[in-house]
Amino acid sequence: MFTGIIESVGTLKSIRPLKQGYELSIDSGIDLKGDKVGDSIAVNGVCLTATAIEGERFTAAASGETVSRSTLGDLKPGDKVNLERALTLSSRLGGHIVQGHVDCVGTILQKTQAGESIRVSIRYDRKFSKYLVEKGSVTVDGISLTVNEILGDVFTVNIIPHTARSVALTLRGPGDRVNLEFDVIGKYVERLLSREDDTSLESLLKKQGYI
Repeated sequence: MFTGIIESVGTLKSIRPLKQGYELSIDSGIDLKGDKVGDSIAVNGVCLTATAIEGERFTAAASGETVSRSTLGDLKPGDKVNLERALTLSSRLGGHIVQGHVDCVGTILQKTQAGESIRVSIRYDRKFSKYLVEKGSVTVDGISLTVNEILGDVFTVNIIPHTARSVALTLRGPGDRVNLEFDVIGKYVERLLSREDDTSLESLLKKQGYI
């Protein structure tokens, strides 16, 4: 589990094809002395498992399924990536609950200056619109952001100066693809309210004798 608060912008040193997926070697820019093989690290919002750690560099493998659902296959050596290590019980939840499971890939349509902030418009798969709420949270390339506006299959977010200085998203522009993860709480609420199975809210209330 993650928070969407980026710890570091790392550099992809190499990406090697596997039978299914890729192996990535990343210079994190973070002191990984307290981390170990098997720990989770989000790379542009994708939860990956560290398979080797040496100094500030770590290696992780992305499965074919992960690559097909994300932009990891677009990366090339030298690219900058957003990094966040997994949440601990003593961590502050500064962003929102992020799983590191990408729902779909969106496309940046426009970037404009809005006062001190950068306004970004992103096109996404409209079937996920039920999980987007104005002033709610969305994860873009691993960054916890607030949804400003939703217009059909496009939503907008603002990147404040502090965030802009510490994330790789500002390096991307119109036409670039980004990983999107929608709020997990909305997904669970949808599941509970579903009338197609016994896990619907109505069914649960009946079982408890409330209705």
